[in-house]
Amino acid sequence: SSSSVAIPRGLDFSQALSEIEEMGGGGGNRQEMRVCPLTKRRVDMHSFCNPRGFQRSPYLSARGNYANIFHGSTEEGYKAYHADKYDEDKNPNGIINFGTSENKLCFDLMSKRLTQTDMNLMEPSLLQYPDWKGHLFLREEVARFLTYYCKAPAPLKAENVIVLNGCGSLFSALATVLCDPGEAVLIATPFYDGITQSVFLYGNVKLVYAYLDSKITGTNTRPFQLTVEKLEKALQDAQAEGVTVRALILLNPQNPLGDIYSLSELRDYLEFAKRHELHVIVDEIYMLSVFDESATFHSVLGMDRLPDPQRTHVMWGITKDFAVSGIRFGTLYTENQDVANAVASLCYFHGVCGTVQHKVAQLLKDRGEPVAPYWINHVYLRANHARLKAAHTYVTDELKTLGVPFLNRNAGFFIWIDFRKYLKTGTFEEELLLWKRFLDNKVLLSCGKAFECSEPGWFRIIFADKTHRLQLGMQRIRKVLEEREQEILAEEKEQPCQSDQDGKADSTDEVIFVSRHQEPTCASSSNLGDLIGLLQQQMRSSDWLQKNTAEQFA
Repeated sequence: SSSSVAIPRGLDFSQALSEIEEMGGGGGNRQEMRVCPLTKRRVDMHSFCNPRGFQRSPYLSARGNYANIFHGSTEEGYKAYHADKYDEDKNPNGIINFGTSENKLCFDLMSKRLTQTDMNLMEPSLLQYPDWKGHLFLREEVARFLTYYCKAPAPLKAENVIVLNGCGSLFSALATVLCDPGEAVLIATPFYDGITQSVFLYGNVKLVYAYLDSKITGTNTRPFQLTVEKLEKALQDAQAEGVTVRALILLNPQNPLGDIYSLSELRDYLEFAKRHELHVIVDEIYMLSVFDESATFHSVLGMDRLPDPQRTHVMWGITKDFAVSGIRFGTLYTENQDVANAVASLCYFHGVCGTVQHKVAQLLKDRGEPVAPYWINHVYLRANHARLKAAHTYVTDELKTLGVPFLNRNAGFFIWIDFRKYLKTGTFEEELLLWKRFLDNKVLLSCGKAFECSEPGWFRIIFADKTHRLQLGMQRIRKVLEEREQEILAEEKEQPCQSDQDGKADSTDEVIFVSRHQEPTCASSSNLGDLIGLLQQQMRSSDWLQKNTAEQFA
């Protein structure tokens, strides 16, 4: 669909359920749903839920029924993984999880730190109801921590800090207090799919998509580049359909791309939001997971001047940067006290227990030096970055050997991979079949459709894992890809005149192996060695030699 809006205005759960029942019974035409005007569409069911075999439960409300089936490949794979987890000793043929964004490299460091004596405190205040914003001692520590690591020009204030049980809860709370039901939030695709569930299921707030693509043309100097022009177009499309957009979500570092926005880019996005009076929700949950010194992260809180401080709200949590996704802790920093108080009123449902608040405060204030946290800087982050870099290097080297293009970034736990050449027809249905084939071979990845990617064939792989699991997981991926290559070659021999390139972008249109955003434009801008290396990368990413064999020519 050419429309930028995922869920149209005034979505009614009962009407949506009726459409799901029609699809489940074979009465719905998915292609017709995609091309019909936005005002006549209710929801793209293919994105959000699985209608097959759906039966409305008499025990649930319309909203409850909708929540019951609201899932895609991400949830399906997650359930399959938990039912058949890989274990080196107990279940060596189980599923290896390269789909869930977790850091599994630092259990030794975190388990040692979290079991030290200063963590074990039990006093009455920790067992009683706290201030719903969070205990003051924790909010003060969060303010000092963010001041230091975000390089804030002035000390941040504890009164602007709110603590919830994870950033998913923060998205839900912010969507609820900033938008009325049926209104929308603007976000660039591809994006972390959990946001859809957070903002839609709770507050009936929809998402307006600014679609990004892999082409490098004109103002796009890198694949999937976010520009103000794309944000403007998505906003105008939504307004033309009568949709009210209240906020913009920015992910920095970006999940699943791994992009880190420059200061000038951040300023442009914030100025765009100010012009249209949009709130900006900035998710910086991977800010300390930039693992290469060549990359520099810039926090919104580190800017000298915010274009619209009353509409700028920054999120962070310990789950990613401290490799403890099982500890639900997220924090919001906002100077807008109306927003802070409204979100705090929802903390009754999303609070963090007192003993965990104490542990987090101790973790964040681990200062062995007068200014900087000693253990965090000199023990944890140093080891974590080295391990992330080594794991990233292993997986990217394997991808290069396979001739698979990817975005080479230096932040987060993920790599955005281009599997388009393994799709014969270049459709999302074929992408889903490839995803299921990986799962059948006991390796869980995330497909691009789960992130609302506009181009079929892109996948996200999580590399923040132990070496033995990375090795076995990549072996299983290689097996699937080699089998798929042979199948495509066999099909082409049977139908040599049929082109498989319709609607599918060429993997060599842009150079994805290189870590720098720009590519050389002329011989004078680079030496011969660089140009030869560039040519070799393009050859590895192309399947021309595989398709154009001597036998094929004969």
